[in-house]
Amino acid sequence: MHSSPAPKRRRRSKDAEIESSSTIQNSSPVVIFAHGAGAPSSSDWMQRWKTMLKEALHAVDVVAFDYPYMSGAKKRAPPKAEKLVEFHSNIVKDAATKYPGHPLILAGKSMGSRVGCMVAATLKEVNVSAVLCLGYPLKGINGAVRDETLLQLTVPTMFVQGSKDNLCPLEKLEATRKKMKPHNELHVIDGGDHSFKIAKKHLQANGSTQDAAEVVALQAIAAFISKSLE
Repeated sequence: MHSSPAPKRRRRSKDAEIESSSTIQNSSPVVIFAHGAGAPSSSDWMQRWKTMLKEALHAVDVVAFDYPYMSGAKKRAPPKAEKLVEFHSNIVKDAATKYPGHPLILAGKSMGSRVGCMVAATLKEVNVSAVLCLGYPLKGINGAVRDETLLQLTVPTMFVQGSKDNLCPLEKLEATRKKMKPHNELHVIDGGDHSFKIAKKHLQANGSTQDAAEVVALQAIAAFISKSLE
């Protein structure tokens, strides 16, 4: 008796399911998340945003790390951002090797976002899908606008900024965004400072909460990343 061809069809269907599942799985991004100048990846802010980004983006992993100057018991001032690019680039290349086929998102807090933009603009060995800047420090210590790196970018870029962030006047950022080559978006956290913290009086006046403001920001981030990965 000849065997029925049904099992073959079932096997082909099962193979298609596996292939489809693999495609979905590989579309999940890997986020490389760099800290700001003053606090390491283990800080409460970094850990909280690491968790929120992983959930909002359905990320396969959020790779947070410390720049070398953070090591040791004695707190040290960060070097110039340019001196951190090589170390940051190696973290990105390691993540690309560990998670082949997954889109890479470079995210950073303040200084970490600036270094991430430098990496995205110069790293040739790895394809970066998007850059996420959380509190980009557009103004330097001397007050000058530091837009050179942003103008070198060629990958989709999103800024999340507090409206009361003295390190990034929104009108200056808007002027820079108009000159940037790639698609870029801005989400403003109303009343937020450089770390997105909103004063209680502002929240009460607007009938909002810190958590609610951050949820809206995360929704905007997720929508931007989804578009960037299409």
